[in-house]
Amino acid sequence: MAVRSEASHKAVLDATMELLDPESGEGVSVQKLSIERIARVAGVSKTTIYRWWPSKVAVVIDSFVASHIARTPIREDLPGIEALREHMGALVETYATHEGRLVSQLIAECQHDPGAMDEFKERFWHNRRDAAVSIIRRAQEEGDIWAELDPVGVADLIYAPIYFRLLFQSGPLEKAWSDRVLDLALAGLTPRESA
Repeated sequence: MAVRSEASHKAVLDATMELLDPESGEGVSVQKLSIERIARVAGVSKTTIYRWWPSKVAVVIDSFVASHIARTPIREDLPGIEALREHMGALVETYATHEGRLVSQLIAECQHDPGAMDEFKERFWHNRRDAAVSIIRRAQEEGDIWAELDPVGVADLIYAPIYFRLLFQSGPLEKAWSDRVLDLALAGLTPRESA
């Protein structure tokens, strides 16, 4: 990508996040956001945006992912369980901000648009699930989670409460809570010494 194209690409991502941030003065919802508005704030044409993204949802997802990955890193320098605990804590703390509301809106938008769901899975969900599964596999190799268990199923079990609480707003998204969720899950996932 040429320097000018890189600058335009970044301007689109930044403009999208600015438009969606309730503290920016704009604070529009995903549903009310338009490609025209993104183009105007980014100082690019609609054609430029459509050259890189097939839809508004794809722009929103890529804008969100750039920020989200930086705020929820997967630590390679920690044992699996510690990396899992840290990642879950970072995830709930991030979802306690406007980024959580953004994810909720994206998921809602996807319920009525199969194309948007495909974009969400391809651009966000699969990569983040794979990252969580890699931590779980590490914990399995270290003997902290039963090796016989399907790591994708374990990831679903551990991370589903976060998305449930995010979508249903059934309680605060806090690290102390995610620690309790993980401890509860590990009570059933951790190998025990045979008597």
